[in-house]
Amino acid sequence: MFQKLKQFKELRDQGKQMKSLMDEVIIVGSDKANLVMITLNGSHEVLGVKVAPDQEPAVLEQAIKQALTDANSKLQKEMVSQMQKNGGAMEFLKKLGT
Repeated sequence: MFQKLKQFKELRDQGKQMKSLMDEVIIVGSDKANLVMITLNGSHEVLGVKVAPDQEPAVLEQAIKQALTDANSKLQKEMVSQMQKNGGAMEFLKKLGT
């Protein structure tokens, strides 16, 4: 019973470490015309949004969609790169435990 609790605590601690590492990754995505810039961290939390002034709502809606898509794409590539640098997903997770 205590072994299971210990394993659960270790797993929870590793999850916290992973979130902390992911939160350090910062990505900025933008639309093609740079009307909107969205900043995300590795946990996909929106940290900031910048919008060019005096734009039509329809233009801004499209720009926001493009910027978010761009940010998510860059974030995925960065996370894959980080995992590859650390020897793959399993090695990355093992390093968290040490």
